Amino acid sequence: MGYLLKTDFFSCFAVELKKVNTIATFLCLLASLTSFGQKPIPSLNISRAVGEIKIDGELNETAWKNCEIAKDFYQSVPVDTAFANTKTEVRVTYDDKYLYISAICYDTINKPYIVQSLKRDFSYPVSDAFGVYIDPYDDHTNGFSFAVNPRGVQREGLIQVGGNYGVTTAWDILWLSEVKNYSDRWVVEIAIPFTSLRFNKGSKKWRINFSRNDLKRNEGSSWASVPRNFNIASLAFCGELIWDVPFESKKKSIAIIPYLTGGTQKTHLPQEEKRTFSKNLGTDARIGITNSLQLDLTLNPDFSQVEVDRQVTNLSRFNLFFPERRNFFIENSDLFSDFGFRQIRPFFSRKIGLDGGEIIPIVAGARLSGKVGKDWRIGIMNIHTNIAEQRPMQNYSVLALQKRVLKNSTIGVIGLNRNSYNAGKINTNDYNRIIGSDFNFNTIDRKWTGKVFYHHAFTPNQTKDNFTHASYLAYSTKSFFAMWNHEYVGQNFIADFGFVPRLERYNPDLGIRQRNAYWRLEPKLKYIYYPEKKSWFINQQFEIYMDRYANVDRELTDNLLRNKYLLQFKNTSSVAVELNQRFTKLYFDTDLTFTGDSNAITAKGDYRYNNLLFYYESNPRKAFAFEGAVAYGEYYNGYRTNVNAAISYRLQPIGKFSLYTNQNSFNMPNLEANKHLSLIGAEIELSFTKSIFFTTFLQYNTQIENFNINSRLQWRYKPMSDLYIVYTDNYLTTDFAVKNRGLVLKFTYWLQ
Repeated sequence: MGYLLKTDFFSCFAVELKKVNTIATFLCLLASLTSFGQKPIPSLNISRAVGEIKIDGELNETAWKNCEIAKDFYQSVPVDTAFANTKTEVRVTYDDKYLYISAICYDTINKPYIVQSLKRDFSYPVSDAFGVYIDPYDDHTNGFSFAVNPRGVQREGLIQVGGNYGVTTAWDILWLSEVKNYSDRWVVEIAIPFTSLRFNKGSKKWRINFSRNDLKRNEGSSWASVPRNFNIASLAFCGELIWDVPFESKKKSIAIIPYLTGGTQKTHLPQEEKRTFSKNLGTDARIGITNSLQLDLTLNPDFSQVEVDRQVTNLSRFNLFFPERRNFFIENSDLFSDFGFRQIRPFFSRKIGLDGGEIIPIVAGARLSGKVGKDWRIGIMNIHTNIAEQRPMQNYSVLALQKRVLKNSTIGVIGLNRNSYNAGKINTNDYNRIIGSDFNFNTIDRKWTGKVFYHHAFTPNQTKDNFTHASYLAYSTKSFFAMWNHEYVGQNFIADFGFVPRLERYNPDLGIRQRNAYWRLEPKLKYIYYPEKKSWFINQQFEIYMDRYANVDRELTDNLLRNKYLLQFKNTSSVAVELNQRFTKLYFDTDLTFTGDSNAITAKGDYRYNNLLFYYESNPRKAFAFEGAVAYGEYYNGYRTNVNAAISYRLQPIGKFSLYTNQNSFNMPNLEANKHLSLIGAEIELSFTKSIFFTTFLQYNTQIENFNINSRLQWRYKPMSDLYIVYTDNYLTTDFAVKNRGLVLKFTYWLQ
C-alpha cells in the first residue's frame, strides 16, 4: 500500500494466476464430472380456431376444447431434475388476427398470491406469473415474451441475444388478456395480434415455451425444460409449435402515436433566476413493411415522461453506463447496441439527444429493422439533432447487417457516421466514422459461447492506433463456468456516439482528459455445488475473477483479483463474502474521495490495497425485504468503509415503498478528518388501479450536491395511450436552497 511498483503486464498476470492455480485445477476436475441432462424437446400442434373467442378468462368456447394441451411442466428452480409439483395446462390456437393462448394455473396452497403491484411490466422473478416465450424465426436468438400475473397485470418484452440476460421490458405493444380467479386455480386468456409480432412468412414451425412462477411453493417451472443455470427466457430451450398449415398473415401493422406536451420550469439559482414555458407537439409511427421488417419514424420526439435514472456514487474515475429507456430506440436495439463489448460500444443510443444529462432536441429520426429472409437481419437508422448550447446540428447514421451461421451463431458488420452541419451544409472537417465486424459463437446447448470483433475508427487527423479488437470465450455447465476475455483499444479509437469509458483519464492539473491505449485480460472461474438430496440450501458458489489492465507498453495500470463465496438458502435468501485485492497506477495527483477537498489529493504512483465485503439478501418473497453489504479495507494510502443497504415493504398489491443508501467514509493520512459521501434514496410506487399509477423518487446525493424529487402520475385511459403529469424539484444538499422546479403535462394517443 502506497509504494511504487513497476512490472510487466503478462509476467505479473502469470504470477497472479499461480495464486489460484490449485483452486482452478480443482474446479476443472469438478467441471469434468458435470453435464446437462438433456430432456426431450416437446411439440404442440396448433390449428385454426372454430368459432369466435372472447377474451374473458373463461375457457368455454369450442375452440379451446379442440386444442392439444401442453402440460407436464419441468421444474427449473429450486431443482431441474423432476416434474413440477404445481400443475399448469396450456392451450394455443389462432385466427386471422390473433394468436390465442390460455393457461389453467392450478393452486393447492391456500395463501395470497405474491404480486408486487398492479403496474405494467412487473418483475417476473418476484411475482407469481404465467409466461410465454416465442421464437417465430426459429433462430435461437431473437423473440418475444408475454406474461400475466394472477391480478391480470401484463408484462411484455423483447428477447435478445438468445435470452441469456432475460427480457427487455422497455418494449411496449398492444395485446389483450384477462384473468379469472378460483379457489383452486387461476385462469388466463391471452390474444396477441399478429401485427404486433415479427415472423417469417409461410412458417411451418415456431419455437415456443411456457413458464410458471409459483412463489408460494417456491417453484419455477417450464414446459420445455430449462436448466437452472439459465434464464427462464433462454431461447436455447424451447419446444416446437407446429402449424396445421404454413402460416401467412396478410395484415400489415400501422401504429401512429402522436403526443402533446406543455410545461413550466423555474430556475432559482443566484443571477440565473428565470421562468420558462414550453409546449411541444410530435409523433411516432410504427409501420410494418413486411411480417418481419418494421419502419419506425419519429418527428420532434419528447421523452419527458421517461423515469429518471437511479443515481449511484461513482468512485471509479471513469464514466458509468446507464441503460436506454426511450422507447424509440428499444425494438431490435440489439442489432445496433450489441456490437462490441460492455465497455467498448461503438453505438450507444444515449449519446444521441443527451449530453451529460442535458437534453439536445431531436428533429426527426427513422429506423428500419428486422428480418430479411430466414438468416439475415438488417438495421438502418438515421437521426438528426438540432442546435443546442452552441452545439451545431448533428446527423447520426448507422447501418448494421447480421447473418446467422453455424445454426446458432451470427456474423455481423456495422457502419456508423456522425457529421455536423453548418448553415444547412455538411461540415467536412467534423465527422466520426466507424466500421467493424463481430462474430458471435454459440453452440445449440449454450455450453460454449464466444465473440471476436474488430472495429476501425476514422476521424480527421487521426490515422494511427485508431482501432479496437477483442475476444471472449466461455464454457458453462450446471456446476461450472469458465471465461476468458481479452481487449485492446487504440489511443485514437474515437466513438463519438459510443461508450468507451476506459480510454480517457482526467488530468486535474491541466483540466483535460487524456487518451491512453490499453490492454485488458479478464478470466473467471466459478463452481456451483448443488446438494444431491433435499437440503436447507439451494447451492453454494465459489468464484475467482480477475480484471487486469495495462498500457500500450504492457505495463500494469489496474488489477482486481476477487475471491467470492455465495450461499443461497432454500427460502431464496442468500449470503456472500468477497476478498478483493487491487492494484492501481495513478498518473496524476487525484482526489480519491471525490469530494472536491484539496486536502484529499493523493500523489501519483502505484498502489496495492485489499478489502473484505459481506453481503446479505433476505427472502424477496416476503412483504418486508432487506439487502445490505458492508465493505472495509485499504483504499490507496488510507482506508475506506462502505455501507450499502436497501429495505422495501410491499403493501400488496397497491403499493411498494423502498429506501436505500450508499455511505462511504474515507480515512486517509492527508485528511484532517474523515470525509464522507452519502447517497440516500426513497421510492414510492402506488397502483390505484391497473391503469392509474403514481411513482415518486427522492435522491439525496452529496457527491453531486443535489437533492432530487421526481414524481410521475400516469393514467392509461385506453390501451397504450397515456396521460402523464411529471413534477421535478432539485435542491442543493449544503443548505437545501432550491435550484430549479418543473412541471410537465404529456398526452399520448395510440392509433392502430
